[in-house]
Amino acid sequence: MPAPLPRAIRLLVVDDSAYNRRNIAEIFTGSTEVEVIGKAADGEEALRLVTLLKPDVVTLDLEMPRMDGFDLLRNVRHDPRWNGLPVIMITSRIAQKHRDLAQQLGADHYLGKPYDEEQLIALIQENVAKTMPA
Repeated sequence: MPAPLPRAIRLLVVDDSAYNRRNIAEIFTGSTEVEVIGKAADGEEALRLVTLLKPDVVTLDLEMPRMDGFDLLRNVRHDPRWNGLPVIMITSRIAQKHRDLAQQLGADHYLGKPYDEEQLIALIQENVAKTMPA
């Protein structure tokens, strides 16, 4: 179990489905450990929010309008300001080719939908604990 963090983890939720964004946010309602600081419906909006809000971790869907999850991940990984930003892909695309591409592009984890909420919580905490100073 990771050591306690100095403040709440700042999470950005990126998914084109309002239902999915709401579901992920509801997992952390009332949590003192994770705060959902923003929600984005596509990659372009998410890229703007990453720059504006500076999250500690991002959950990212694959299939979205304007800029898909792979393109957003490419943009984030090619920007030195976001070096080390944990990105957890959460998608219905569970084929190995999608997992492989996500890994090549720098995704920290790849969860298929439906996902296990406890696993998501643990992944967020473990990944941020590696990057957030104690």
